[in-house]
Amino acid sequence: MRKRELDKFKKLLVLEQQKILQHLSSLEGASESELSQTNTGDPVDLASVEINQASIQKLGNREKKLLSKIQYALEKIENGEYGTCESCGEQISAGRLEARPVAQYCIDCKTEMEQNERRYTDDDGKEDEDWPNDDYDDAS
Repeated sequence: MRKRELDKFKKLLVLEQQKILQHLSSLEGASESELSQTNTGDPVDLASVEINQASIQKLGNREKKLLSKIQYALEKIENGEYGTCESCGEQISAGRLEARPVAQYCIDCKTEMEQNERRYTDDDGKEDEDWPNDDYDDAS
């Protein structure tokens, strides 16, 4: 991959990283503010606060996971490994990287992984007990 393309992806990743960090900071502030205002209240109010807190936590966890993927992609740029599929070693297409700059796999390998996951998942979405619990990157 050419230096110009790498610089473009690095800039995209850094901007996304900054955006997520700002959002996480605002979520934390909103969460603390909400908790400080609900020392008392009826059970419905408390349940509402609890639901909101769970939603904020889930969103925050998803963004923290994306932050770690961004950091990993930035490290790969520095190491000269960015844009190479971690499964087959082929180049990941520029279109895929533009759509998903944190992609670790080319579209063919990722498609195959997803098909394998579906093949070993029950109809109700639970993993088949015969399938090992691999931590595939489900969002790349």
